[in-house]
Amino acid sequence: MNAHTTAAVVHSPGALLRYPDALTALLTDYHLSTEAEKGLPVADASRLPARYLAEIRDPRTAFADATVFLAVDDGAPAGCLVVTAPDAGTAEIKRVWTDPARRGRGVASVLLRAAVAHCAADSGVATVRLSVWSWRTPAIALYERLGFRATESWDPREDLVCMEYPSAAGTPRAGCTTL
Repeated sequence: MNAHTTAAVVHSPGALLRYPDALTALLTDYHLSTEAEKGLPVADASRLPARYLAEIRDPRTAFADATVFLAVDDGAPAGCLVVTAPDAGTAEIKRVWTDPARRGRGVASVLLRAAVAHCAADSGVATVRLSVWSWRTPAIALYERLGFRATESWDPREDLVCMEYPSAAGTPRAGCTTL
Protein backbone atom coordinates (compact mmCIF):
# COMPACT_ATOMS: atom_id res chain seq x y z
CA MET A 1 0.00 0.00 0.00
CA ASN A 2 1.16 3.51 -0.77
CA ALA A 3 1.77 5.56 2.38
CA HIS A 4 0.60 8.65 0.52
CA THR A 5 -2.98 7.44 0.00
CA THR A 6 -5.69 8.74 2.30
CA ALA A 7 -9.48 8.49 2.31
CA ALA A 8 -11.85 11.11 3.63
CA VAL A 9 -15.58 11.62 3.87
CA VAL A 10 -16.45 14.32 1.34
CA HIS A 11 -20.21 14.08 1.81
CA SER A 12 -22.53 12.89 4.54
CA PRO A 13 -26.31 13.17 4.80
CA GLY A 14 -27.36 16.79 5.13
CA ALA A 15 -23.90 18.19 4.39
CA LEU A 16 -22.47 19.96 1.39
CA LEU A 17 -20.48 17.84 -1.05
CA ARG A 18 -16.80 18.72 -1.08
CA TYR A 19 -14.71 18.15 -4.22
CA PRO A 20 -17.68 17.62 -6.58
CA ASP A 21 -15.53 17.89 -9.72
CA ALA A 22 -13.18 15.13 -8.57
CA LEU A 23 -16.12 12.91 -7.64
CA THR A 24 -17.87 13.60 -10.95
CA ALA A 25 -14.75 12.66 -12.92
CA LEU A 26 -14.31 9.40 -10.99
CA LEU A 27 -18.00 8.47 -11.27
CA THR A 28 -17.94 9.22 -15.00
CA ASP A 29 -14.99 6.86 -15.48
CA TYR A 30 -16.69 4.24 -13.31
CA HIS A 31 -19.95 4.27 -15.25
CA LEU A 32 -18.36 4.43 -18.70
CA SER A 33 -16.05 1.53 -17.87
CA THR A 34 -18.81 -0.54 -16.29
CA GLU A 35 -21.13 -0.12 -19.27
CA ALA A 36 -18.29 -1.08 -21.64
CA GLU A 37 -17.49 -4.16 -19.54
CA LYS A 38 -21.16 -5.17 -19.67
CA GLY A 39 -20.99 -4.97 -23.48
CA LEU A 40 -23.03 -1.75 -23.59
CA PRO A 41 -20.40 0.88 -24.43
CA VAL A 42 -21.49 4.47 -24.93
CA ALA A 43 -19.65 7.19 -26.81
CA ASP A 44 -19.77 9.65 -23.93
CA ALA A 45 -21.32 10.17 -20.51
CA SER A 46 -24.39 11.94 -21.90
CA ARG A 47 -25.51 8.59 -23.33
CA LEU A 48 -25.38 6.69 -20.04
CA PRO A 49 -28.62 5.36 -18.51
CA ALA A 50 -30.54 8.12 -16.73
CA ARG A 51 -29.87 6.81 -13.20
CA TYR A 52 -26.10 6.92 -13.80
CA LEU A 53 -26.23 10.26 -15.56
CA ALA A 54 -28.05 11.69 -12.52
CA GLU A 55 -25.15 10.60 -10.27
CA ILE A 56 -22.64 12.31 -12.53
CA ARG A 57 -24.58 15.52 -13.03
CA ASP A 58 -25.63 15.99 -9.41
CA PRO A 59 -23.86 13.64 -6.99
CA ARG A 60 -25.02 15.63 -3.96
CA THR A 61 -28.66 14.93 -4.78
CA ALA A 62 -28.03 11.38 -6.02
CA PHE A 63 -26.23 10.50 -2.79
CA ALA A 64 -28.17 12.79 -0.44
CA ASP A 65 -28.66 10.07 2.18
CA ALA A 66 -25.28 8.41 1.65
CA THR A 67 -21.74 8.92 2.86
CA VAL A 68 -19.21 9.49 0.09
CA PHE A 69 -15.49 8.83 0.42
CA LEU A 70 -12.76 10.20 -1.81
CA ALA A 71 -9.24 8.78 -1.90
CA VAL A 72 -6.28 11.02 -2.59
CA ASP A 73 -2.99 9.51 -3.70
CA ASP A 74 0.08 11.74 -3.79
CA GLY A 75 -2.19 14.80 -3.77
CA ALA A 76 -4.45 13.73 -6.65
CA PRO A 77 -7.99 12.29 -6.57
CA ALA A 78 -7.52 8.54 -6.97
CA GLY A 79 -10.76 6.77 -6.09
CA CYS A 80 -14.22 6.95 -4.63
CA LEU A 81 -16.72 4.86 -2.72
CA VAL A 82 -20.31 5.43 -1.55
CA VAL A 83 -21.91 3.98 1.60
CA THR A 84 -25.70 3.95 1.59
CA ALA A 85 -27.69 4.94 4.63
CA PRO A 86 -28.14 1.95 6.94
CA ASP A 87 -31.36 -0.01 6.50
CA ALA A 88 -32.30 -2.61 9.12
CA GLY A 89 -28.73 -2.75 10.40
CA THR A 90 -27.15 -3.12 6.95
CA ALA A 91 -25.16 -0.53 5.02
CA GLU A 92 -24.20 -1.07 1.39
CA ILE A 93 -20.98 -0.04 -0.31
CA LYS A 94 -21.38 1.11 -3.91
CA ARG A 95 -19.37 2.79 -6.65
CA VAL A 96 -15.97 1.50 -5.53
CA TRP A 97 -13.63 2.93 -8.14
CA THR A 98 -9.93 3.54 -8.47
CA ASP A 99 -8.46 5.63 -11.27
CA PRO A 100 -6.88 2.99 -13.56
CA ALA A 101 -3.57 4.91 -13.52
CA ARG A 102 -3.42 4.46 -9.73
CA ARG A 103 -4.43 0.81 -9.43
CA GLY A 104 -2.14 -1.49 -7.51
CA ARG A 105 -1.25 1.26 -5.01
CA GLY A 106 -3.72 0.29 -2.29
CA VAL A 107 -6.31 2.97 -3.07
CA ALA A 108 -9.33 0.65 -2.92
CA SER A 109 -8.03 -0.98 0.28
CA VAL A 110 -7.77 2.42 1.96
CA LEU A 111 -11.29 3.34 0.84
CA LEU A 112 -12.81 0.04 1.96
CA ARG A 113 -11.12 0.05 5.35
CA ALA A 114 -12.28 3.62 5.94
CA ALA A 115 -15.84 2.73 4.91
CA VAL A 116 -16.02 -0.35 7.14
CA ALA A 117 -14.58 1.64 10.04
CA HIS A 118 -17.14 4.38 9.41
CA CYS A 119 -19.93 1.79 9.51
CA ALA A 120 -18.51 0.30 12.71
CA ALA A 121 -18.79 3.72 14.34
CA ASP A 122 -22.50 3.79 13.47
CA SER A 123 -24.15 1.74 16.20
CA GLY A 124 -27.03 0.88 13.86
CA VAL A 125 -24.81 -1.02 11.39
CA ALA A 126 -24.19 -4.70 12.02
CA THR A 127 -23.49 -5.78 8.43
CA VAL A 128 -21.78 -4.10 5.49
CA ARG A 129 -22.51 -5.48 2.05
CA LEU A 130 -21.52 -4.84 -1.54
CA SER A 131 -22.05 -6.31 -4.98
CA VAL A 132 -19.49 -6.67 -7.72
CA TRP A 133 -19.60 -7.87 -11.31
CA SER A 134 -18.28 -11.43 -11.58
CA TRP A 135 -15.66 -10.48 -14.18
CA ARG A 136 -13.97 -8.07 -11.78
CA THR A 137 -11.90 -10.86 -10.25
CA PRO A 138 -9.15 -8.60 -8.84
CA ALA A 139 -11.83 -6.65 -6.94
CA ILE A 140 -13.41 -9.86 -5.63
CA ALA A 141 -10.01 -11.08 -4.44
CA LEU A 142 -9.43 -7.76 -2.65
CA TYR A 143 -12.83 -7.88 -0.96
CA GLU A 144 -12.13 -11.43 0.24
CA ARG A 145 -8.70 -10.43 1.58
CA LEU A 146 -10.38 -7.65 3.56
CA GLY A 147 -12.91 -10.05 5.11
CA PHE A 148 -15.94 -9.85 2.81
CA ARG A 149 -17.59 -13.19 2.01
CA ALA A 150 -19.90 -14.21 -0.83
CA THR A 151 -23.52 -14.52 0.22
CA GLU A 152 -26.91 -15.17 -1.30
CA SER A 153 -27.77 -12.55 -3.89
CA TRP A 154 -30.14 -9.71 -3.01
CA ASP A 155 -29.93 -8.33 -6.56
CA PRO A 156 -31.74 -9.96 -9.50
CA ARG A 157 -29.13 -8.93 -12.10
CA GLU A 158 -27.08 -11.76 -13.55
CA ASP A 159 -23.31 -11.78 -13.11
CA LEU A 160 -23.38 -9.94 -9.79
CA VAL A 161 -21.53 -11.42 -6.84
CA CYS A 162 -23.03 -10.28 -3.54
CA MET A 163 -20.71 -10.10 -0.54
CA GLU A 164 -20.99 -9.18 3.13
CA TYR A 165 -18.63 -8.09 5.84
CA PRO A 166 -20.23 -10.05 8.67
CA SER A 167 -19.94 -7.54 11.48
CA ALA A 168 -18.86 -3.94 11.30
CA ALA A 169 -19.23 -3.62 15.07
CA GLY A 170 -15.90 -3.48 16.81
CA THR A 171 -13.92 -2.71 13.67
CA PRO A 172 -11.18 -0.20 14.46
CA ARG A 173 -11.77 3.27 13.05
CA ALA A 174 -8.66 3.84 11.00
CA GLY A 175 -7.61 5.02 7.59
CA CYS A 176 -9.92 8.02 7.39
CA THR A 177 -8.68 11.57 7.39
CA THR A 178 -9.87 15.07 6.61
CA LEU A 179 -9.25 16.60 3.20
